[in-house]
Amino acid sequence: MTAPETADLTCDDFLGGALRIWQPRIGYRAGLDPVLLAASIPAKPYQSILDLGCGAFVAGLCVARRVPGVDLTGLERHPTYASLATCNAKDNGIVANVAIGDLAAMPSDLRDRQFDHVLMNPPYFDRARGRSSQDPLRETALGEDTRLETWIKQATKRTRPGGMVTIIQRADRLPDLMTAAQACLGSLEVLPLLPRSGRAARLILLRGRPGGGAAFRLHAGVVLHEGGSHLRDGEDYTPQIEQVLRRSGELMFPE
Repeated sequence: MTAPETADLTCDDFLGGALRIWQPRIGYRAGLDPVLLAASIPAKPYQSILDLGCGAFVAGLCVARRVPGVDLTGLERHPTYASLATCNAKDNGIVANVAIGDLAAMPSDLRDRQFDHVLMNPPYFDRARGRSSQDPLRETALGEDTRLETWIKQATKRTRPGGMVTIIQRADRLPDLMTAAQACLGSLEVLPLLPRSGRAARLILLRGRPGGGAAFRLHAGVVLHEGGSHLRDGEDYTPQIEQVLRRSGELMFPE
């Protein structure tokens, strides 16, 4: 264990205990979203992965646990999270590089590279339309001060020809996301994530390829929870999502 044991941190299980992740007790704490993002990445052994705005590195490390041998890099601008990301990689026996830097001004060693897969879980809330969090770490993770256009533009630059950019975002940000993505990416696909059958999607996964020429595809939604409402204590994930969360299962876009 390389992270300090303090009252400010917790060490939490992901993938049914296959990953142990240090993260702040107060502030932004990773949950379902980065695990779903990671499960959607069709990576193969020895391919290169860049997790932009990696935070404590949950998404990137979930990919690496599912696909051994990937070449994993994370970029995080906040030193606290970057330090935790480095510790989390080491503690889980995963070889990875974590760079500290801003998305719009990446370290030179990242600017010189391109990756097979670039994934990101950017801040969900446009602060021109909402209120800021009083916790600085939580605000860094949730409050958008770098526009989605910049996230996607920078991700596209770091993606090799034939590679793929994948993003998870709130469904109500899809118009903004599509506007930004269409300027940089082709072969766009959207996979809605429905909390329950018959409910509107709250999250979406979007992916695309630099220079891609395929027509846009809107896939049928994936249901996260069984039943029309929460009727009992405990979890009620669908079998597919249970496999993703507990056994490193895949959540692939339909062919």
